Amino acid sequence: MSLSVRSATRSDASRFLALIQALADYEELAGPTEDAKERLIADAFDSHLPRFFVYLAFEDEAMNPEPLGYTITFFTYSTFLAKPTLYLEDLFVRPDVRSKGAGGALFDFQVREAKRLGCGRLEWTCLDWNTLAQGFYEKRGAHHLDDWRVYRLTEEDFARWS
Repeated sequence: MSLSVRSATRSDASRFLALIQALADYEELAGPTEDAKERLIADAFDSHLPRFFVYLAFEDEAMNPEPLGYTITFFTYSTFLAKPTLYLEDLFVRPDVRSKGAGGALFDFQVREAKRLGCGRLEWTCLDWNTLAQGFYEKRGAHHLDDWRVYRLTEEDFARWS
């Protein structure tokens, strides 16, 4: 089997959005609205300043142009390391094609990217119920942090600030 990972392009937009919907279905969530889909495409493929980067995994793309999965990454920064952190927002492989190695190929690609780009860290979050993903990451030497908690404010919360 020939697995490859490459940067997505604007011509991959519909396949990228289909994978996001597949992730939403897997997590039993509503997918992005039409407005959100437009923003995703604009933010991913803006030629001057993309807000995030999309990578697609394929099994012999010439024979099968449908991607097996995707990752989204963007940069944050560690002031104490004085180095960028590559943040892995999504790593998803379609459930019907799992066990083909696409998840490992995508993850390994991102580790190599973090190293190539001089990052001090690769970080991500994982839902507490997703023991399949937790095992996947731990098998690769990753560890979860007990002393950090993720906090969030939403757009609705922003309304309290003027």
